[in-house]
Amino acid sequence: MSILEAVYWDLDGTIANTELEAHLPAFNKSFKYFDIDWYWDEDTYISLLKINGGKNRISYFSEIKNQKFADELINDIHKQKQLYYLELIKKGAVSLKKGVSRIIKELYENNVKQFIVTSSSRIQVEILNEKLFKDLNPFDFFVCSEDVILHKPDPSPYNLAVELSGIKKENSIVFEDSYPGLQSSLRAGLPTICVKTNIPIDFGDNPISCLVDSLGELDHPTNFLIGPDHKSNFIDYRYLTNFLKDY
Repeated sequence: MSILEAVYWDLDGTIANTELEAHLPAFNKSFKYFDIDWYWDEDTYISLLKINGGKNRISYFSEIKNQKFADELINDIHKQKQLYYLELIKKGAVSLKKGVSRIIKELYENNVKQFIVTSSSRIQVEILNEKLFKDLNPFDFFVCSEDVILHKPDPSPYNLAVELSGIKKENSIVFEDSYPGLQSSLRAGLPTICVKTNIPIDFGDNPISCLVDSLGELDHPTNFLIGPDHKSNFIDYRYLTNFLKDY
């Protein structure tokens, strides 16, 4: 029987809804800083999220606008965007999603190792982690954009995380929220629970074993959209243990 020993957390959209609350306004501030006549509304940004990585989104958008930005300009825009993003985080623009704090503490108390696997830069992860988990850092390590050549949807980030943790895949669970993230974790052979975000995502033909609207709280039960509910009101240590056993 598989025993839960590790949980790998995606960051943006899974731990916190950072995309619309911080990343999007930071992009628009950066465009204005460089006098670029762009403004990404929510619908535009949501469509661009199909492309993984901020620099790739800028490059893609410049091409469809027939502007074709040079790599140097793209790097400068993205660097400035990161500064604005960090300012927003420090000002408290982002908060934890429902159930995240509860289950992270419960996993910590049950000696389950926890890790973040994200396409965000290390500085972004460190500052957000410091802001959201100032009383307790529950994560043993982060796998960030700088740590791998190929990012999500490639399995490299999760394969690296498994290698660093030394914990068998059958004793692990991933929390993800996006199509690229789901592809990455499943290609790495990891049991995955998808948590809906405030951004609508098409999961395509990926074999989702569990999709929930949130991790849930006592006053906000989890809605199990796909997969077993195990007679649970929300995702907790007991649910994860049962999920892994039946996976």
